[in-house]
Amino acid sequence: MSEPSTGQVVTRQLDLGTGGADAALRVLVKECLGIEGIATRCGSAAFADAPPETGHSAIVERLIAAGARITGTVTMHELAFGVSGVNAFAGTAVNPRWPDRIPGGSSSGSAAAVAAGLCDFSIGTDTGGSVRQPACCCGVYGLKPTLGAIDRRGAIPRGSSLDVIGPFAASPAMLTRAAAMMIPGFAPATVDAPRLARIAVDADDEVAAALDAALAPFDPPVIALPSFEAAQLAGLTIINAELAGEFGQLARSDAALGPDVRARLLAALEVTPDQVAEAETVRARFAAEVDAALEGVDALVLPTMPCVPPTLAEAADPAALIPLTRLVRPFNLSGHPALTIPLTTDGGLPAGLQLVARKGAEAVLCALAESLALTAPQPEFAA
Repeated sequence: MSEPSTGQVVTRQLDLGTGGADAALRVLVKECLGIEGIATRCGSAAFADAPPETGHSAIVERLIAAGARITGTVTMHELAFGVSGVNAFAGTAVNPRWPDRIPGGSSSGSAAAVAAGLCDFSIGTDTGGSVRQPACCCGVYGLKPTLGAIDRRGAIPRGSSLDVIGPFAASPAMLTRAAAMMIPGFAPATVDAPRLARIAVDADDEVAAALDAALAPFDPPVIALPSFEAAQLAGLTIINAELAGEFGQLARSDAALGPDVRARLLAALEVTPDQVAEAETVRARFAAEVDAALEGVDALVLPTMPCVPPTLAEAADPAALIPLTRLVRPFNLSGHPALTIPLTTDGGLPAGLQLVARKGAEAVLCALAESLALTAPQPEFAA
């Protein structure tokens, strides 16, 4: 296999924490997380002249205190409001193993940086799948912790009831190390005999076959979550309403926004309070369904994406992007932690296995990832 590309990923080179000690873990940070002395541009020309931050975001403070070395910031989908990772202003991160395909978004650079070997682990944000989906596209591990598990101070968007900061890594062991540095109270767990239940969802045949192969040793029962489809739509409603509240004024101005983001913001401004209220009703109902489904099992399992990532050419059609977060967004709504394990299809394309656990059970997810990685048909990475 050829060496991975490293193009269009890092937006700023930094050296913060530990005085540049070689032994420190190298961490790259999505550029919507504040770093003292530099502007938080969020991948947007609209913020190209933003003033430098006067302090670090809480997660950057925590990582430095834990002994990490922050080596730079990475590109992202503009304003964290897109799933392709295509960004004409900040640069589109090249998907290192599948360079003709999208890197995913919005944490595109975070996923690509790990896949390219540019860091030990990276940090992204996940409002509607934006850690798990690009991790799947780029063939790496990604963890969305429980809603509220990590302090979001200094993160943009500033007002989100769905967003969680999470790590990317090339192995379960490194993902566990990252989680331990990031999540207060995290203690590594062991799972001797994984107890899983598979959520019944639609997926393309090649993705379903990859999941079947990974799960064959476990033979999990199949269950249904009655509000799953309603939850993914409700999650989108809340994302739109909250991002319109934060960035909608930019769409109605002459701010330098990408046309895709401007169009989505203008549409998001049409969300009504009644629609948000209905979405919140779905949130409560779906969270209860997930809690009930987790009784007696360690985790629920389903594909991370229902299809393989589209090519960059295919992604020019917005219709190609619609399915990409359909299976991840519901768990932002419910608040449960979720982790994606990289798989490959029989045709050698990226797919993912998503695990969902009880709130606060990130350590269980990491332990399960160790177990399932032994059976999953995973992409190869250079040493």
